[in-house]
Order: sequence, then C-alpha cells, then structure tokens
Amino acid sequence: MCGDPTDRRSFLRQVAGAAAGGVAAGLLPSCVGERLRDLPRDEARRRLARLEAETRARFGREVTLSAQEAQPGVVFGYALDLSRCIGCRRCVYACVEENNQSREPQIHWIKVLAMDKRRGIDLVHADAYYNPPAVPEDGRFYVPVQCQQCDNAPCTKVCPVRATWQEPDGIVVVDYDWCIGCRYCMAACPYGARHFNWSEPGLRAAELNPALHYLGNRPRPMGVVEKCTFCIQRTRQGRYPACVEACPVGARKFGNLLDPGSEVRYVIEHKRVLILKEELNTMPKFFYFYGT
Repeated sequence: MCGDPTDRRSFLRQVAGAAAGGVAAGLLPSCVGERLRDLPRDEARRRLARLEAETRARFGREVTLSAQEAQPGVVFGYALDLSRCIGCRRCVYACVEENNQSREPQIHWIKVLAMDKRRGIDLVHADAYYNPPAVPEDGRFYVPVQCQQCDNAPCTKVCPVRATWQEPDGIVVVDYDWCIGCRYCMAACPYGARHFNWSEPGLRAAELNPALHYLGNRPRPMGVVEKCTFCIQRTRQGRYPACVEACPVGARKFGNLLDPGSEVRYVIEHKRVLILKEELNTMPKFFYFYGT
C-alpha cells in the first residue's frame, strides 16, 4: 500500500477521519512519513527519477523534474501596482501555460477582479467575470488575486496530514503525492487561492511545460489541491514568475524581501502599500500599491 500514492491517499483519508475522532497518531504506519523531504538524498533522487520517467511516458516528450531547494538568504515577495493594471488577464494565461494547469476544465491560479472606482477596493461587489469589448473600462480598476504566500497561513494549519507548509524562502507549497483532497485548506484560505482537481486534468503533450518542479508545476493528479507557488521552478533559478514577465504594463514587481536593493523592497518602503484582509493577520508577502 505504501508505494502507491493513490492507495496512500485513501489510507490517509481514513487516518484523518480517525484523527478527527480522537484516534491516537501513534497508529500511523512508518510509511506515512515518507514524504520526499523526509527521504535520504539518494532515495529522494530515485523517486524523482521515477516520477520523471512516468511523466515522460505519459506525455511522450522529454521532461526534467527538479526538487531544487530554497536559496539561503532569500525570502520572496510580490508587489502589484493597482494604478497600472489594465485587467487584460495576460497574467492569468501565462500562469496557466507555465504551471501546467488543466485546460479541460480550465483551472486559474490567478483571479482578476474588476472594481468600481467609486467604491474603492470592495470585494463584496467585485466582478470576476467581466467581459467587455476592451479593457480597461471607464470607471473601473482591477485587483488580481492569487496565493498571498502568508507567513501566518491558515491553510497550512488545518491540513490533517501535513501535506502543505511554508518553505524557508516564504513559498507555501503542496506535496501532491501527500494531499488527500479533504479541502480543509481551501475552506481556511480567506483569498480563495486554492483550487481542487475534480477530474483528471486535461493537458495535451504539446501544452506541457517540460521544466518541472516537484513542489510546483508538475502535472497534478485528480483529487488534489493546487495553488500558485510564485513559479517555484523559475524563481529558485533566479528568474521572474511567468505572470511578471507577461504583464504588458509592468504592474507586477517581484524580488527578495531580504535584499535592501530589490525592487520589491523599494516599493514597500516608498509607496502607498496595502494588503488584502489585513484584519485577519495572515501576514501576506503579496503587497498592493499605488505607483501614481
């Protein structure tokens, strides 16, 4: 049972139910602790090689699967200029292509909200399904929302099997082989930033981005939760997230919060900055600002 992720998830669902009913955690078998990050380095490499071969066979093309770890002295932060965003959604579709999200049905990790300028930031009356002939629309501004990579993340606290956690560089990740699909994290996230795979993701070989990360954009199975990871497969190699590169108006800024010379630090220190739902004390590393 322990070698099959599907069977393991079924078992862990039972364990999670038992834990909710007060059954002692000591009843867990030793195999439950075999997450990739818990394995000896050689065994972890063998598991990555097996997953890489399975993905190559499934899609019929060469892929590389990395488990590159966080760089020391780096905590990633994001800033978005609300005065520049035009609501074009190019960030949404760049994210889909980069992170191998399902096309059938479509899953979007970024949601762009259209808001009335007279109301200001008003999430209750926001329009996520706007579809005008052209953007930006008169009298409206746009607020893209994705995972806020919270320091005090509610989602990680409620996971009954510890399938989600925050990495040293601040990225909140999900181990898809460990997720049991209970969706507790989805209910806990105040930003609606987690998404569930209700069916086998529709992703053709030609659509696959072959540069994969174990905790990021590798193809996910049915029945797990997924989310934005600041394009972990790119940013841990010193690149920008795909949404930053795709923005045609330069509204998105990204960098190392620990670097006083980074663009994101400059924004935080010199611009009018706000965070969503500040009263919840989730401590996001995603900041909104007005550049003009």
